[in-house]
Amino acid sequence: MSFRPAEVHLPDPYPLYRRYRESDPVHLADDGSWYLFGHAAVAQVLSGRRDYCRGPAPARFPSGCPHLQRTVANWMVFMDPPEHTRVRALVARSFTPRVVQALRPRIRRITARLTDGLADELAAHGVADLVERFAAPLPVLVISELLGVPEHDRAWFRAQALDLELATSARTGRRAGAFQLAEAAAGELDAYFRAELRRPGRWERDDLIGLMLRHGSALSEDTLVGTCIHLLTAGHETTTNLLAKGLLALLAHPDQLAALRSGPLLAAAAVDELIRYDAPVQMISRLARQDDRFGDRIVPAGSKVVLVLGSANRDPARFRQPDRLDLSRDTHRHCGFGTGIHYCVGAPLARAEAEIGLTMLLTRFPHLAVAEQAAEPVRYTQDLVFHGPSQLLVQGG
Repeated sequence: MSFRPAEVHLPDPYPLYRRYRESDPVHLADDGSWYLFGHAAVAQVLSGRRDYCRGPAPARFPSGCPHLQRTVANWMVFMDPPEHTRVRALVARSFTPRVVQALRPRIRRITARLTDGLADELAAHGVADLVERFAAPLPVLVISELLGVPEHDRAWFRAQALDLELATSARTGRRAGAFQLAEAAAGELDAYFRAELRRPGRWERDDLIGLMLRHGSALSEDTLVGTCIHLLTAGHETTTNLLAKGLLALLAHPDQLAALRSGPLLAAAAVDELIRYDAPVQMISRLARQDDRFGDRIVPAGSKVVLVLGSANRDPARFRQPDRLDLSRDTHRHCGFGTGIHYCVGAPLARAEAEIGLTMLLTRFPHLAVAEQAAEPVRYTQDLVFHGPSQLLVQGG
C-alpha cells in the first residue's frame, strides 16, 4: 500500500499515521517520495545534522502566472543559506518576545471586536461559523498591524490572502479558475507592497515594512515584496487552523477544558500541547542532497523526503500517551513549529494569538459548543498540509 495524502481521512488522519509508523515508518510511495513517520527520523532531518535543502520554489504554476512565480520564488520558506539566513535575520527582528509582548494589547483589542461580532451572530441566529467570524480574520488583522497596513485596507487584504491560498497543490483542482484567482491576488499584493516600499518617508514608520526598509538594504525589492506577502499568507492559515482545531480539541477533552477554565489564562505551554496534539501543518518536504540512512533504509540523494509532522508528534517513542491531550505535558521538541534553521520565525506571535484568542473566546462564551444539530458542523479544507476546518459551526454562549 502506498501513502497518498489525498486519500487520508482529514478529520482524523492519526490512525493511518499510526499504522505506517508501526509497519513502515520510512515509506517509499509510488511517486518516488519518501515519507518519514517517526519522531526520531523527522527530527534527524529537521535538525540540520544531515544535508537537506528546501529545494526550489514550486515550478508547477502555469506559464501565464508570472506574479505567482516571482512571489513564491522570493518566499523565505523556499530559501536555503545564505539567502535564507539574511532574510530570516531581518524578519526575526519583528517577532522577538519583546516585540510580540508590546503587540499583545492590540491583539486583545482585535480579539475583543471579533468576539463582539461573534456574540451578535449567535444572538441573531443561534449558530455562527467560528472560522469565518473569528479564527480566520484574527491572524490577518494582527499581521496587518505588524506590517502597518491601514485598517480600511484590511478586508481587501484578507480577500487577497484567501485567493492566493487557492494556488496550493491540494486546492487548484477544487475550484474553477483557481490559478487565475491566485495570480490576480499575487499581482494585487505585489503592486500594493511595491507602492508601500516606495512611499516617501515609509522607512521611518515603526512597523515591519519600515524595519525592512531601514535594515534590508542588501535585499532586492522582489525579496522584500515576497517576504511581505509570505508573512501575510504563512501567518494567516496556520494560525486560523491553530485556533479552530485548538477549540475542537478542548471541547473534545472536557477534563482539560475544565482545568483550563479554572485558571486565568491559557499558557504558552498549553498552546504548544494543542499544536503537538493536532498540528496546523501536518507535513513538509525536503530534498536529500546525499544518501541518508534511517535504520535499515537508505534514502538516495536527490529524493523528495516528506516529513509527517503530525505523525512525529504522536510518536509514543517520544511522547507518553501521545493520543491524549494533556495541557500540562512537557512538549519539548514537538515538531509543530519545525526545528533547526527553519524553526517558525512567527512562533512567538502564533502563541500569543492562540493564548489571547482562545482565552477570550472561552471566557466570553462559557457554554460554547459545536452545533451538532447542523447538517455539517465541521467541514475540513481538502488539504493535508495546511490542515484545518474551513467551517466550524458553534452554538451556545
